[in-house]
Amino acid sequence: MRIDKYLQVTRIIKRRVNAKEMLVQGRVLINDKVAKPGTNVNIGDYIKLRFGNATLTIKVLDIRDKIKKEEVEELFEIIQKESI
Repeated sequence: MRIDKYLQVTRIIKRRVNAKEMLVQGRVLINDKVAKPGTNVNIGDYIKLRFGNATLTIKVLDIRDKIKKEEVEELFEIIQKESI
């Protein structure tokens, strides 16, 4: 699945357009490499997102096209949250 879609499905970023914008700006890394909107996400990948002064690192546990709001926690695990 594309990273921009994955970020929307997991509800980490509410809109796919916003996810794409972050990716174009180089604020998202997959396994320590800068990701583009079309980069594929695989189970076991580490995604690092920079939101202004905060950084969020997650591990991909599952990939699904559609999911209920209550089941979102099954898709990823938060590894690290940092605020500068």
